[in-house]
Amino acid sequence: MILHSNIFGEGKPFLILHGFLGMGDNWKTLARQFSQSNFEMHLIDQRNHGRSFHSDDFDYDLMAEDLKYYCDKNNLRDIVLLGHSMGGKTAMLFATKYPNLVSKLLVADISPRYYPIHHDAILEGLGRLDFSEIKSRGQADKVLSNYVSEVGTRMFLLKNLYWVKKGQLGLRINLDILKENVSEVGEALPTHAIFEKETLFLRGDRSEYIGESDEALINRHFLNSELVTISNAGHWLHAENPKEFYNAVINFVS
Repeated sequence: MILHSNIFGEGKPFLILHGFLGMGDNWKTLARQFSQSNFEMHLIDQRNHGRSFHSDDFDYDLMAEDLKYYCDKNNLRDIVLLGHSMGGKTAMLFATKYPNLVSKLLVADISPRYYPIHHDAILEGLGRLDFSEIKSRGQADKVLSNYVSEVGTRMFLLKNLYWVKKGQLGLRINLDILKENVSEVGEALPTHAIFEKETLFLRGDRSEYIGESDEALINRHFLNSELVTISNAGHWLHAENPKEFYNAVINFVS
């Protein structure tokens, strides 16, 4: 099965991979701007997310193969590839496995290392959404607020709500499988994985996902990489400081 995507613009193919519990649409505003610099944008939903297929299997090897199949089906070569968080891990693995397909790689706020599970409260809260009782976004937000205090994070999560049919809300994500396989999200890049082409790592200055100790590891896997810090931004750096993020990306890909 092929991944769902939203494609617009003309020019060099530029693919964006969202993070855990996100979807390609999260990137629409920035992608519209990127498309004005002669890029054909592909906002991709990874498996078990957004409008893409649901599967009982979920790990980075599979997600990298999903992307390879997507590129083959759309006849994409010489791509610019950007991934955020979980999408960054998929992008890193894909680039090291298929370096001939990637011209430039961008990784937003994630390092190649292992990360311990830290989505427990979010997954618990999403699991408490009883859609036999919840009939509006506001009601869902009220339930979720007992588990996730940060308003911005809740708004991001509630983008997964959709009308299954009239009067019946549901979640686009395959929640049970993502809960079951959440440990896969933190998995490290294989020790032997190397990418020699230009790579840009971006981190938020308020984020703890890429620390000083990660820089040597990044350089070991990505031999031609640089690290840029986005000011006034946490883990959702592209949403928190979109102007600075946009400028950093465009300077690198142009």
